[in-house]
Amino acid sequence: MDGSRYKLLGLVPCRLHLFGVDDARVYLLGSDGYGRDQLARILYGGQVSLLAGWLGAGITLFLGFGIGAMAGYYGGWRDEILMRFAELFLALPWLYLLFGLRAFLPLSVSPLQSFLLIVVVSGTLGWARPARLVRSVVLSAKERDFVRAARGFGASDQYLLRRHIFPETSSLLMTQATILVPQYVLAEMTLSFLGLGVPEPVASWGKPAGQSATIQRTDVLWWIVLACSGYRALLSVLPRSGECVAGVGELL
Repeated sequence: MDGSRYKLLGLVPCRLHLFGVDDARVYLLGSDGYGRDQLARILYGGQVSLLAGWLGAGITLFLGFGIGAMAGYYGGWRDEILMRFAELFLALPWLYLLFGLRAFLPLSVSPLQSFLLIVVVSGTLGWARPARLVRSVVLSAKERDFVRAARGFGASDQYLLRRHIFPETSSLLMTQATILVPQYVLAEMTLSFLGLGVPEPVASWGKPAGQSATIQRTDVLWWIVLACSGYRALLSVLPRSGECVAGVGELL
């Protein structure tokens, strides 16, 4: 049917719409208790959750790469101290630490501040595992013949790291990124589900699942069942993420 003007693919002027109504709004997935379009909030919430995943993974990989490379290349007391710190961070119950940090914040904290807190804290606490993996790769790479030959010809540490050792870690970092991004997306969804994530009115993928705790009739609001089912599917295909959201699956 004809409707308001728009540009198809941003280029072709068009007025054809697949469906529509006169003097009314269409909510494909219904609306929430405040009359907001659920489909629009899910699409917008995807931007928030995915951005949290990418930024958190970036912080983790940056810290893990730097600390692991330093520990593996220089060794000695640096290696001992950094790896003991890594073991300490691996033992921390970081989800409960996030709860504690969020509890200290005032209720009037802005959505941007809350989002940055989630990203920075989760990204900082997750550096230990990538650091240990990078350290093992650097330990192996620095003992290879071509690295020893370059060192014998007078190459500096910066040159050896930049030209010979750092490229060996590229495949490891890419693999870790594919693992960390969905984990941090689920972490942000978990906090939003528990009401500790990005506050209203900003949307997030965890909020539709959180609304299911107060809904009595799911035959009318069927999209909540769909959201919860998708969340449980993510938990099942990413078993390692259960370390941080083990209890949320039971709540759903």
